[in-house]
Amino acid sequence: MSAKYSLESDLKLALELAALADAITMTRYLAQDLIVTTKPDNTPVTDADRATEEALRKHLATARPTDGLVGEEFGNENKDAQRYWVIDPIDGTKNFMRGVPTWATLIGLVERQDDRNEKVIVGVASSPALNRRWYASKGNGAFTTLNGGEPRKISVSKVSELANASVAYSDFQGWGDRLVKFQNLITDCTRSRGYGDFWSHMLVAEGAVDIAAEPSLALWDMAALDVIVREAGGTFSNLTGEVGPFGGSGISTNTLLHPTVMAALN
Repeated sequence: MSAKYSLESDLKLALELAALADAITMTRYLAQDLIVTTKPDNTPVTDADRATEEALRKHLATARPTDGLVGEEFGNENKDAQRYWVIDPIDGTKNFMRGVPTWATLIGLVERQDDRNEKVIVGVASSPALNRRWYASKGNGAFTTLNGGEPRKISVSKVSELANASVAYSDFQGWGDRLVKFQNLITDCTRSRGYGDFWSHMLVAEGAVDIAAEPSLALWDMAALDVIVREAGGTFSNLTGEVGPFGGSGISTNTLLHPTVMAALN
């Protein structure tokens, strides 16, 4: 870990960034004059996405000038630094646009370890329209708050059989030749719901859901979620079982179910 900054100060800064983001996003949520454009990848982006990331970049430039940054809307800055922040200003932009309250700002901090592997050491998922926030730092557990109240420590479930498990997902797009396998997995579980996006994974971290699955994700979709799920006692990997948020897809489980889920999908 960098000797210059403590995990405590990094988490404090991440929570400051979340509060800054909430103040911007909530002024634009349900706004009649929301400006929506289409990015080159045909996904939508709003003026709220851009304004939020710009504000967080500006804050980080002062608070952590030597850290790198990876953001969904404005790309990479100094990503070769020992540490870099990963920002998704609004995860769930389509929900945000339609007035569905399940969207969040995701903030993660990645640090290169001595073996040059990268690990997320701090993560915050802030969902102001739900009045919820989840956060974690390496080795210190995962927590959630409701309506800005006292933090509550969270942990994954102890469900060990698919027949008793609850699975959450976004939709059936992007699964390719794994779609039938995923549908069979759903059938083997006792309950399935399409919560989608960040929320599915946070429900795994809370122990309310046992499996969350999304077949195609970017680093900014996953970095914050990865450390929160891990610190809650779970496993975060891609579809082939590679742990961490760098594999292009996201599977959260309570760890007990992870081998079974991997076998079912592969």
